[in-house]
Amino acid sequence: MAYDVIGDIHGQADKLHTLLIELGYRETRGAFRHPERTAIFVGDFIDRGPRQVDSVMTARRMVDAGSAQAVMGNHEFNAIAWHTQDPVHDGEHLRRRTGAKGETNRKQHAAFLREVEHKPQLHKEIMEWFMTLPLWLELPGVRVVHACWHGGYMKKLSPHLTAHNQLTPELMVSASRSGRMEFLTVEGLTKGLEVELPDGHSFLDKDEHVRHNVRIRWWESQASTYRDLALMPDEIRERLPAIPLDTDSRTPYDNAKPVFFGHYWMTGKPKMQTPTAACVDYSAAKDGPLVAYRWDGEPTLDNSKFLSVG
Repeated sequence: MAYDVIGDIHGQADKLHTLLIELGYRETRGAFRHPERTAIFVGDFIDRGPRQVDSVMTARRMVDAGSAQAVMGNHEFNAIAWHTQDPVHDGEHLRRRTGAKGETNRKQHAAFLREVEHKPQLHKEIMEWFMTLPLWLELPGVRVVHACWHGGYMKKLSPHLTAHNQLTPELMVSASRSGRMEFLTVEGLTKGLEVELPDGHSFLDKDEHVRHNVRIRWWESQASTYRDLALMPDEIRERLPAIPLDTDSRTPYDNAKPVFFGHYWMTGKPKMQTPTAACVDYSAAKDGPLVAYRWDGEPTLDNSKFLSVG
């Protein structure tokens, strides 16, 4: 099977349509299709961009037509939690809507809500489709996850998921409760692994928030220090100490087959992270390109097989 793995879209429907055409897909019978290839979306269809529903529906029609597969990103998880009433706390939702935290959550979700909040049936329909998205894909020769391939977390979660690695309504609730095993594992797969920085170190994230915790390069199975593993601007990362992380909950990636993921807002020329790991998120929602990798069965990745638009 030949796959085109497509990065985080975030409402950039124009870039998505252009990329699909560049990849050789044509819109026929209501969906983009390719005679020989299948697209795989790594999640994060919504928030930030100008055409939220169009982005979701383009991907959904392709999945329904069999010309694409997709996994759930953290933005889809958050959207479901925002929409789902809390079964224990009357008048509340799984993702808080009130207070200062609620204001922050709404701001992050505002672009999507502008298109669906006053169309409750459409909103519900999209949430139901998001619930069908698996947390990861284990395919012949290749793996796909939104943020982190973590064998230990997957083993813990699998008994609670559907046969196709999808969340259930019950798991959606427990995965929204901080401190639960389900919260830790789902957050790890959809948001990545995070550790506390050494004392005296911090940085500004993409939204200009001061961070004292940092995501790590879980795909670097041989590295162990803050300086090697922290995901932050290079000029800040190089000032970190070359000492092992205090806590590192990785399951070292086994490199058994290539793994593709999104989430990390990479910049610069698209390239693989290791010979068996590649991020396809290059900040399409912040004037970066929408990126795809054209996988044709190779066990070792090739930088020449990235394609980007925008």
